[in-house]
Amino acid sequence: MQNLMRAWVLFGAFVVLAGLAIILIRLHPPKQIVMAAGPDGGAYAEIAEDYRRILARDGIRLTVRETAGSQDNADLMVAQDVDAAILQGGIPVSSDTIEAIGTLFFEPMFFIARSDLTASRNPALWRGLRISAGQDGSGTATVFDGFQRAVGLTDADNTRLSLKYEDAVDALIDGTIDIAVFVAPVDAPYLDDIQNEPAVMYLELDYVEAVSRRLAHANTVTIPAGAMSLDPVQPPDAHTLLALEARLVVNSNLHPALINRLTMAAIELHGRRGIIADSNTFPSVEGTGLPVNNSARNLILNGPSAWHDWLPYWMAAQVNRMLLLLLPFIFIVLPLLRALPQAFAYLMRRRVWQHYPEIRKIEETLTQSPSMAALADMEDRLANLDDSLAKLKLPPAYRHNQYDARLHIDLVRARISAMQNGLPVETDSNVVPINTGP
Repeated sequence: MQNLMRAWVLFGAFVVLAGLAIILIRLHPPKQIVMAAGPDGGAYAEIAEDYRRILARDGIRLTVRETAGSQDNADLMVAQDVDAAILQGGIPVSSDTIEAIGTLFFEPMFFIARSDLTASRNPALWRGLRISAGQDGSGTATVFDGFQRAVGLTDADNTRLSLKYEDAVDALIDGTIDIAVFVAPVDAPYLDDIQNEPAVMYLELDYVEAVSRRLAHANTVTIPAGAMSLDPVQPPDAHTLLALEARLVVNSNLHPALINRLTMAAIELHGRRGIIADSNTFPSVEGTGLPVNNSARNLILNGPSAWHDWLPYWMAAQVNRMLLLLLPFIFIVLPLLRALPQAFAYLMRRRVWQHYPEIRKIEETLTQSPSMAALADMEDRLANLDDSLAKLKLPPAYRHNQYDARLHIDLVRARISAMQNGLPVETDSNVVPINTGP
């Protein structure tokens, strides 16, 4: 039985160690994230590079997937070909497996026109213009579709082209197109090429607030004078523009520690004061158009916990989750381990107790004036019980129960012997009581 006890202890220790090993394995994240950004040289690609630099501090390798833009990014996310993506506001995502970390920054909708263009500032009146509104697969192209519907334009009203952002700037300068539409952060690199170019101008639209109410996920922002450049001053006056909110999205099966790192990177990159947003405006859990990951929401709203200061990132990111995984061990396994010695003691005592019902039955029969043959039979039964008890191999700590039971058998055998020899027999009130249970 001592071997059995050791086996149970070893088994319990194995269960605990195996459980802890499984928890640590599940907590430790992979070392790579694939993020869909946008075209090479674009604003999203530059932002993705910032994420790559920050994640590298923790040994996480970020692979940036070049795409045509936000619509391509959404398609890759739905197909689960990438782990994360930056998506322009208003881009639909038809999947239950995608969650948002939060919105990251405003992306104004810039309308850049040739300086000599005399088009109306009311976009509903545009006719016969050559307009470039992003490549197929870009977020700009998708949003411009909604913009046209919001202001009442049809595809037949104007000629629409799908040029790369850089090509659209060149086409404006050489007069190939009349208007180029950009949905981009104010510091997008391709907008820099416009600052000192006298052949183009920022076209400020009328009725921006009304259009924003008709365009899904659109807001308005005010671009202050000089926001793009102070020498020369661009724009020369403050402009109110349509704006969307870029989002960082992830697949819901991405490891929680990596979601934590992406969220922390988003807070570092986008939480500062900018040209059109105050500090701590972003990242935000509002206006994502998608379910927000719970861990990301907690980090954005409450900040990192104290665990982040002294635990490895992959562990600090999931302390609460780890505690949840440990709850079965704390409330089930540990009490079971504590109960093992008691269970063992019960089993040892039970090996003795199971003889008592027979002893009690024989003792009760003695009060019924049994015959000599019955007395002889009872004596044989007691001898067998005594022999069975003598053969029990119990740990030293439990042998006193064995000795007590054999003493009780001797008392009953003494009564039988007295009755066989016609000697006086003690009454039940003078007999040492027999313990029949715990």
